[in-house]
Amino acid sequence: MKTIDELLSEGVTGKRVFVRADLNVPLDGTTITDDGRIRAVVPTVKALADAGARVIVASHLGRPKGAPDPAFSLGPAAARLGELLGADVACAEDTVGISAEATVSGLSDGRVAVIENLRFNAGETSKDESERAAFADKLAGLADVYVGDGFGAVHRKHASVFDLPKRLPHYAGYLIATEVGVLKKLTDDVKRPYVVALGGAKVSDKLAVIDQLLGKADRLLIGGGMAYTFLKAKGYEVGISLLQEDQIPAVKEYIERAEKNGVELVLPVDVLVSSEFPDLKTKAPANPTTVAADAIPADQEGLDIGPETRKLYASKLADAATVFWNGPMGVFEHPDYAEGTKAVAQALVDAPGFTVVGGGDSAAAVRTLGFDENAFGHISTGGGASLEYLEGKTLPGLAALED
Repeated sequence: MKTIDELLSEGVTGKRVFVRADLNVPLDGTTITDDGRIRAVVPTVKALADAGARVIVASHLGRPKGAPDPAFSLGPAAARLGELLGADVACAEDTVGISAEATVSGLSDGRVAVIENLRFNAGETSKDESERAAFADKLAGLADVYVGDGFGAVHRKHASVFDLPKRLPHYAGYLIATEVGVLKKLTDDVKRPYVVALGGAKVSDKLAVIDQLLGKADRLLIGGGMAYTFLKAKGYEVGISLLQEDQIPAVKEYIERAEKNGVELVLPVDVLVSSEFPDLKTKAPANPTTVAADAIPADQEGLDIGPETRKLYASKLADAATVFWNGPMGVFEHPDYAEGTKAVAQALVDAPGFTVVGGGDSAAAVRTLGFDENAFGHISTGGGASLEYLEGKTLPGLAALED
């Protein structure tokens, strides 16, 4: 895989460089609530602009249905990118139309433009290869060189991620090079003890990575909504907690395999419960009750790990040489259910080894709960991509850059 440093050494002055970034940031109207992904691509964009390239930044945002939708405009992201660069960033009103062509044509050396949301065009996400190819051809007409730096999208076989690199000289940006380097530390010659903490809502989203980790990790700590399927598989009452009944057989098999392989599978010993899901807008007090994990009332829902589980998980992370964490331990968006996620984040900060926050809600939680990002070894920009890499899957966006 060629990197941006090789491209810069070849010279980029006057070249139109297409940077596939990941500007898929959360918005409250037009206000960005977490700019982490924008900040992550700044080193690549700045290096290219400083070297005299004419930089075209492209990304998706949200899930518009293949047509323009103002609610998913990249305008706010483009404005924030300009603030971070300390320079004006032009913003086209379309992806490959008249505005995009005019905006790119108007770039001078060292300047940056953002074209509109790639998913405003149905060809970006189409499963029809010819439709994707046609869109990729149009995107290729805007540029001379391709730089892939949108790690959060590399697991998608989309036009700008998979098809476009085949049409232009292609290189990996700084973010992708860093992300891949980190993931290799989690898969090749891992320093032990290797501890993985998994949370989030659905166990089905994590089955494939658990399957792989049962042969690699020393300990697996399970929290979040997915924990209740594990507790149910052990025969516990879980009340009205989030539960995937159809996954219980697979979870039982994993529990047995963990014991057989000598992998320590750690489940909550107590949980915070309530009869009502908390109001995440008003953050009104929820007044949860703490109960043992095997004593959840039939009319109650588990919404966070309890204080004893927090202590337990912290102790299991205390000697870790390598840690990977993906998924919150509870409904961290509400202060009454944030302590479990906060405890795991703090345990990563305190751990002596290399710690990786695996993107998605985990990365959002770290920032929301006020942690210093520099206190972690690495905070990934792509939760789904990180998980699929650890599952051993071939990621289309990385494969395209390796050709």
